[in-house]
Formats: sequence, C-alpha cells, structure tokens
Amino acid sequence: MVRRYRRTSTLIVCVLVYLALFVAGCRRADFSRPLIVILVPSQDNPFFKAEGEAAAERALTLGYRVRVDAHNDDAYRQDNLIDAAIASNAAALILDNAGAEASIAAVRRATKAGIPCFLIDRAIDIDGVAKAQIIADNHQGAKVVAAEFARAIGVRGGEYAELLGRESDTNAQIRTKGFHSVLDKQPSLKMVSAQSANWSQSEAFQKTETMLQAHANLVGIVAGNDTMALGAVAAVKSAGIKNILITGFDGSPDALAAIASGDLQATTMQPAVLIARLAVDEANQFLKTGRTGKAERQVIACDLVTKANVTDYRDFEKIR
Repeated sequence: MVRRYRRTSTLIVCVLVYLALFVAGCRRADFSRPLIVILVPSQDNPFFKAEGEAAAERALTLGYRVRVDAHNDDAYRQDNLIDAAIASNAAALILDNAGAEASIAAVRRATKAGIPCFLIDRAIDIDGVAKAQIIADNHQGAKVVAAEFARAIGVRGGEYAELLGRESDTNAQIRTKGFHSVLDKQPSLKMVSAQSANWSQSEAFQKTETMLQAHANLVGIVAGNDTMALGAVAAVKSAGIKNILITGFDGSPDALAAIASGDLQATTMQPAVLIARLAVDEANQFLKTGRTGKAERQVIACDLVTKANVTDYRDFEKIR
C-alpha cells in the first residue's frame, strides 16, 4: 500500500512538473511574438473602444501580441504610456493621439527608439515622423450631414443651434468649419447659438435645455458628435418639444438606433473599424518589408447615414 502511494505521488509530481514546464514554454513562445501597443483616448467611449478592439483583433490575427490602453486625452499620460511601450520593446505603436501639437514630441521619441508609429483618427501637425496618419475626412463628413440637415429643414428655414466638441480638439474645429461651409450659404437658416458641450452627453443635455429656453423658435440642432446629439435629443424630449431636427457625427450604435426610431435625423459614419485595421495592416507590412506602400497621410471618406440606409451600418463599419 505504501509503495503504491509513493508511486502515485511520484506520478502526480511528474505530471505537475511537466505541466509547469509546458506552461512556461507556452509563455516563452507567446512573449517571443512581437508586441503591438494600441493607445486610444478612452476605452469607455464606444467609438474609441471600437477602434481599439478592431486594431487588437487584426494584430492578434496576424500573429502579434497586443496591449491596449487609454491616455484619456491627457498628453502627460500619453507620454508615460509611450515610454512604457519603449521599455517593452514594442514592435509598433497604433495611436489615436492626445493632441495634434502636444503629441509630436512623444511620437518623435517613439520613432527614435525604433518603434514605428501609425496614427489613426487624429493627425499630428508634422510630416515625416509617423509612418502613417490615417484619418476620417471630417470636413467631408461634416459637409454631407450639414447638407442633409439643410435639405430636411427645407425652404421654410428658421433658427438653429450648434453643439461643438472640445474646442482644443482638431476634429471639433474641422467639423464646425465643414458644417458652416454648407449652412452659411443657406439664406433661410440662421444660427442663433453655438456652445461647446465637450463631446459630453450630459453637458449637451444641459446646454440644449438652456438654448431651448433662450430660443423658442429653434427648428434644428447640429451636433459635433453623436454623444452630444443624443444629449440634445433627450433635452428636447424632456421639454416636450417636437419637430426639432437633430443631426450627429460618428455613427455610434446608439445614434443608429435613434435614427431608426426617428429621434435623430442623420449622422456621419466615421469608418473607425476600417481605419484601425488599415493601420495594423500597414504596420505589419512595414515590419516585414521596411515600407507601407502607402502615402503617410491617408484620408478616408465618411458615409451619410439616414433612416433610408441605417441598416447598412453597425458598430462603426459598413456591413453591406
């Protein structure tokens, strides 16, 4: 009985040792794969979450390890995360940056450390540092949704308001210029209020409440993103007002649902998933060949989404 017990114990120990060596070998094999670091502004915002997940999925499919983190639009935190990528000997960096000017030094530092940088969604104010800057055409997207806003209001015209994004954000500035390149040419439309809601739904709700009280004749609200548009929708509903036309920008799942229900007139779909995948594909190409085969700056067109085509889109990508 004692001998049998000893044999069993020895067998168990051997199995455990084998499993430990197997797991250690797997870990070594996993860490032998190159690391792609993906940095986005937020993992809570559905747009940034979608681009981060799309980039990670494509990188894993191509055989890379991935690490996804958020800098929260904080240039100092972004610097620390890029330093961590350098310390981890990352093979490449996919970055939705924390500011067109504030991010230049960090991107340059990563590049000098031998980490090629591929920027998505937001460009920086310099060429020749990143290997690629792949962005949505925010100006074109703003123009098409503004044209739909003007078309839907029609010849009756009237007073409208604008909800702007964070004023320091390059995309917020580009979008408002795109809106006004169309709306300022409409003689029947008059903007009576423009306020920043900092991309926030709660701020947009509060700002819209204020605008509704100050301007009883509003016929529409143009919002710089879907989150603010949905805040405006909620404020209009809360006030019991009907027939105020609202448009957004981004193509978020909640905005698509609001378009389908008739609460939102239209949005512009930013191809976040497509852009993220392109960045990873170009990083992979560069790591294998030393070049991407593409121009550094690449601008991807946005799509207008209305009730007529809303079922063609899901989770920041066109599905048919």
